[in-house]
Amino acid sequence: MPVSLLWAVDVYGRVYSLSTGGGLWEQCRDAHMEFKRVTAAQQCCWGIACDNNIYLNLHASDLPVRYQEETYENQRWNPVDSFSDRLLPSDRWQWSDITGLQHQPLDGFLLPSDSWEWEGDWHVDENFEGEPTEKVGWTYAIDFPAYYTKDKKWNSCVRRRRWLRYRRFRSMDTWAKILPQQTTLPDPFSDISCGGWEINEEPRGRLSLWAVSLQGKVWFREGIYHLNPEGSVWEEVSLPGEVIQISCGPGDLVWAVLWEGQLLVREGVSRDCPKGTSWVTVDSPSPDVGATHVAVGVNVVWALTKDNKVWFRRGINSHNPCGSGWINMVGEMIMINVGLNDQVLAISSEDRAVYFRQGVTSSELSGKTWRAITVPRDGDRSHSSASASSLQSAGIYFCGEVRAQSAVSDVESERGCTDGAAGLVTSSSPESLVDAPTDQPVETPKPRIPKVTSDSFISELVSDREPAKTSREETPPAVLEEEPLAVEEDLKDPCAGVAVPPQDPQWCNVDLEEAQIQQTGLVLDSVDTCSLSSVATYTLAMEDPYGADERPLWAWVSGGGCNVDSHSQLNWFNSMNASSLVQSVQSMSLSVSPAQTAAWRRQIFEQLSERTKREMDNFRHYEQAIEQSVWVKKGTMQWWRDWKPYKWIDVHFALEQFSGAEGNKDGILFIYYNFYEEKKYLHAFVNDVTILVPVLNDSKHSFAIYTPERTKQRWPIRLSAATELEMQDWLALLSVSCCDSRGIQGPPSKQAAWSITCKGDIFVSEPSPSLEAMPYPTPCDQMFWRQVGGHLRIVECNSVGIVWGIGYDHTAWVHTGGYGGGFFQGLASSTDNIYTQSDSKSVYIYENQRWNPVTGYTNRGLPTDRYMWSDSSGLHECTKTNMKPPSPQWTWMSDWSVDYSVSGGADRDGWQYAADFPASYHGHKTLKDFVRRRRWARKCKLTTTGPWQEVPPISLSDVTILPCAAQINVDVVPLWAISNKGDVLCRLGVSTLTPAGSSWLHVGTDQPFKSISIGAGSQVWAIAKDGSAFYRGSVSAESPAGDSWYHIPSPAKQKLKQVSVGRTSVYTVDENSNLWYRQGVTPSYPQGSSWEHISNNVRKVSVGPLDQVWIIADKVQGSHGLSCGTVCHRLGVQPMEPKGQSWDYGIGGGWDHITVRGNCMEPPRIRLPSLGGLASQSSCPVSTEANGNAVEC
Repeated sequence: MPVSLLWAVDVYGRVYSLSTGGGLWEQCRDAHMEFKRVTAAQQCCWGIACDNNIYLNLHASDLPVRYQEETYENQRWNPVDSFSDRLLPSDRWQWSDITGLQHQPLDGFLLPSDSWEWEGDWHVDENFEGEPTEKVGWTYAIDFPAYYTKDKKWNSCVRRRRWLRYRRFRSMDTWAKILPQQTTLPDPFSDISCGGWEINEEPRGRLSLWAVSLQGKVWFREGIYHLNPEGSVWEEVSLPGEVIQISCGPGDLVWAVLWEGQLLVREGVSRDCPKGTSWVTVDSPSPDVGATHVAVGVNVVWALTKDNKVWFRRGINSHNPCGSGWINMVGEMIMINVGLNDQVLAISSEDRAVYFRQGVTSSELSGKTWRAITVPRDGDRSHSSASASSLQSAGIYFCGEVRAQSAVSDVESERGCTDGAAGLVTSSSPESLVDAPTDQPVETPKPRIPKVTSDSFISELVSDREPAKTSREETPPAVLEEEPLAVEEDLKDPCAGVAVPPQDPQWCNVDLEEAQIQQTGLVLDSVDTCSLSSVATYTLAMEDPYGADERPLWAWVSGGGCNVDSHSQLNWFNSMNASSLVQSVQSMSLSVSPAQTAAWRRQIFEQLSERTKREMDNFRHYEQAIEQSVWVKKGTMQWWRDWKPYKWIDVHFALEQFSGAEGNKDGILFIYYNFYEEKKYLHAFVNDVTILVPVLNDSKHSFAIYTPERTKQRWPIRLSAATELEMQDWLALLSVSCCDSRGIQGPPSKQAAWSITCKGDIFVSEPSPSLEAMPYPTPCDQMFWRQVGGHLRIVECNSVGIVWGIGYDHTAWVHTGGYGGGFFQGLASSTDNIYTQSDSKSVYIYENQRWNPVTGYTNRGLPTDRYMWSDSSGLHECTKTNMKPPSPQWTWMSDWSVDYSVSGGADRDGWQYAADFPASYHGHKTLKDFVRRRRWARKCKLTTTGPWQEVPPISLSDVTILPCAAQINVDVVPLWAISNKGDVLCRLGVSTLTPAGSSWLHVGTDQPFKSISIGAGSQVWAIAKDGSAFYRGSVSAESPAGDSWYHIPSPAKQKLKQVSVGRTSVYTVDENSNLWYRQGVTPSYPQGSSWEHISNNVRKVSVGPLDQVWIIADKVQGSHGLSCGTVCHRLGVQPMEPKGQSWDYGIGGGWDHITVRGNCMEPPRIRLPSLGGLASQSSCPVSTEANGNAVEC
């Protein structure tokens, strides 16, 4: 999970941030004034300063905020001046917007604020609908407005061209003042809250910002999104009363608190109306005490009353934003806030500490217990390494407690041992207290405890360090007197003898309706454990001049940008940072000189050499003892019968594996079935199995077994297990057996080919040197593929072992060098470099309607129409109730919502219109439109494991890595990528030691891109979203980002979608699945000259460092029909014939991506005695293309 920030403001107005991966409050040093309140999102933080102005802190990113300004220059032809700026009185402005109604001269564009700067001067856009224009960007038409073309005709009387200029937001990681567009606001703001970025699939970066003025008015900030982070204008929202505080959640929840103590709920908040339509009043949780504070999340609402009681609102959802009732929770707080994933943070009324609500999950939104965040600040001297060293030398640590916890809370899950080195850092909980006596009592003088003030974070400290002998009748004093601190020897058990004050209530949720206060003291004894659920741990030493009352006092906290879930590992609950301990250990290691280290290594090597000679060399003449064994694993499964009628039948499945005399392993698969009461069987040698593919769906836990013959037929052996666990056990066992029979172990090699199925499963194959040999290459269907843990949509590699992947949710991942994960266990998976990986995607269904004269559009269609709820093809019925996730591995993470991001556009309700089913859809209704449809989306999530680590924080849609040759050594490997917004990025610092790189370098473009590829000669090609091709010039090691883009014309009447560049070859695939080769590419003219059509029915293409060509093809003929998603290899590719000759079909169908950009093994050179007749004598079965097609249709 990427690192995110928790923001807070102390009572002195200083702003701090706490990272989810760190353990230190870091002060915002650039804040030149004090702040009152802050509200955070993942990409920014808003605040109200002491001057009552609103400020924005936008987090710095490698991806800049660039806004494109555009204007059009219009000209008309006349017989005297030809084309000139002399227009007719009825014409549009000479400089206007695209409609011609608004006057936009070049000097009329001004920067919105001082936070922006111009990126360059005005320039002409020479791209028109994916094609480069002639005559400096002019497009021609008969008149204004009309259809424009890039070619001038005899009747072209007007022309126009587009001018572009970019401005960049420069105030990153600093507080930028938001100027009110009005002359002055009526009164200053007193509260602020941001949210709304999840309203019905709103485009990423769009925010809703609400503010409250001192007079109780509510204001809404319009126009905030990722290209305009400051917003545009404030608009007042009408109210039924005066508001003192407001809270906005990530979705459509907006609550406010009135001066009288009642609460307001905003209704009608939607994608088209983020401000909402009306207010609904909700009574205060307590009839006698009014509400003072409210905090909302996605599905939760928390509130505080004037007596500092905490309340939880039940029954909250998008359909019922008002909820159904209040539940009194434990604790007394003065401020509360809800962050991402409905996680709750609050500030205690007693000690002004920030508390985190533990146990908040989707099934238990109220959580379990409060836990204080006890990390130090970056300005605390007590956190320095010198202080830590003194603490270690003193060996004395004290644990303080605030409140006791009930025995039924989650104390057991938060206990741990603190012995040995781990005992240097101890902590305690506000909700549990464990007394851990040592086995051997140590005589130590009674430490003298400093005096604690009434507003201190710890109300009592320990007065006795000996093993606990306190009975339940004994109670510690409320306030301990200050005495000089005495230290004579280290204590073996720092947590022994700790008692709990009896008068405090228990902070836990035993019963959500009420919290019973225990009036008797509670002491929990334990032999070997002490609490790790820390609220505060004070470390005292003679050198530390700070007292216990110098802890931070917090006034405000905001978790809107803090991404924490129930599985997150946080370092927020330790009072002493472990970095000081690490520094002390490192300082001890400095005493060892390099000469001593070299001597030790030499001595160890000599001893190992002598041992090897003694234990192995003296016994080499003996015959090696190898056990020749046979073992069999049997089970009952179901098998998809090969002949009609095709159906699942019960079979007995067996794997017989044996070891040969030389230690080699092999095996046989047996499938025993009954045919007309006659017992028969199928068998397949393990050494013949080329791939094992899991085929999970909602009804069967099945997998497919391919052999070379089965691959040619496109008809694998399909087996189904009773449970998913049983299927995973068989897959792991069969995969290990296949790898053992072929002698394959460990992680993939640097030369490996990677592929991904349509379901996101990752496979890797070790290529043989003869795979590209001529004229006898290794057949593609004989390649062995093994699965690698993880889940991806795209994977790219190169020959130095750098592998990157992109998930369905656009998250970037880098390969760690491990192997296994997923369903692999034991020897089939590495013990390290395996991490948790998550992925998410949307499932789509379509709602279809037909128009009739009586009722208009309705869900009653013609008998020949598609289902009224269907998939994209309309052939399968898919409703909201019967639609399930893609497989049992996926779980729903949202509800169904209308998807507006559809090709062709949609109206405000998400409908697309057409003349009939199926047809070309558009987003506006015409008189000829008799049918309409809209797409519904629902997100699902998958969690697995694999050798992948996340590369935050920018989401990517494509990535490419320099395909290095075998003899070339590259220290820094160029890596290019495209963000999910279409920005082109260049990764810096990528090497074999740091495959994830260090930072991104943004490369400017005039339009968003969708595909990119870098060749072995550092030539960079890219495809824009309009289907046009571009070449990046002057890319080198000295200039990794190049200097400029060169527009390359696309093939006639085609829009490109993907590009792949090898050593000298450039291949592209268009939106009609045609494969194109760029002719004339030379070092002196890298842009090439023209496009040549190679094949059709191509989905993806990958060109390797030796110009080898591999594709994913559709409509490949098999024994039972056409197969989509087949891996194909181009044969006959040579330096003199880079286009190749024919296709060889490999594994498939069901594949979606392949990359061979890591295979730089030169094929063996075969000297033939005679070239005549060898083509007909070749025993290698290959498939030839017919009419230029990659398939046999």
